[in-house]
Amino acid sequence: MGAWAGLGYYARARNLIACARFVANNLGGVFLDTEDGLRALPGVGAYTAAAIAAIAFDRPANVVDGNVERVMSRLFAVETPLPGAKPELKRLAEGLVTAERPGDWAQALMDLGAMVCTPSSPACLICPAADVCQARASAAPETYPRRDAKPERPQRYGVAYLLTSGDRVALVRRPAKGLLGGMLGLPTSNWRSAPWSNAEAIETAPVAAAWKPAGKIRHVFTHFALDLQVFRAEADWGDAIWTPRAELEVMPSVFLKAAREALGA
Repeated sequence: MGAWAGLGYYARARNLIACARFVANNLGGVFLDTEDGLRALPGVGAYTAAAIAAIAFDRPANVVDGNVERVMSRLFAVETPLPGAKPELKRLAEGLVTAERPGDWAQALMDLGAMVCTPSSPACLICPAADVCQARASAAPETYPRRDAKPERPQRYGVAYLLTSGDRVALVRRPAKGLLGGMLGLPTSNWRSAPWSNAEAIETAPVAAAWKPAGKIRHVFTHFALDLQVFRAEADWGDAIWTPRAELEVMPSVFLKAAREALGA
């Protein structure tokens, strides 16, 4: 898991490990080759199962990612905005799947959306589907897919605690489930919608020590923005995973950013 630090997608790393163990321990090392069978594997959802079934095993599966949704919305000039249009776009894509080279079809459709039918400047002049594309006929293909207004990203506040003992920093292992699950990081408060006072921050600290404010950082996740106050102290703590300062890169970037702020790096 440490190799994923700073890259995001931590749940994917956990799911890869769980899936590999399941295949090795329960299936004799033989990977399932049907869409329904693949969906029964840990961490394999509808899209991943369809993609593996089509591309790896040439099964006629309906592989729908964001690129395919965009192609379908333009090809059929779908007026329903995303995300509400997803079921309709999936149904339209399903109608184009055949038993003839389904793996090639899935990859070609995704590549068409990624390289030709791009979000803001579709290359309609070189598109093999241009003659039947209803959005191109409307003269405004770039306005598809329609989208609902994007909601404002929620704001959260929290406290990170940097406890040192000489040249070592106290880290903790985060719970297996949830954001940044299973990763090493700084101890934190919970994250809430209102800022923390200094008194609240010190009261919530993981161990009694002479905690002092040591800066603030801002980190933007996919679904919310986080402002972290950072407090620092020098003390021992038996429950910590003590880590040399030079090895703090094992942490996700939000905690590395907080540690560097507190350490003055």
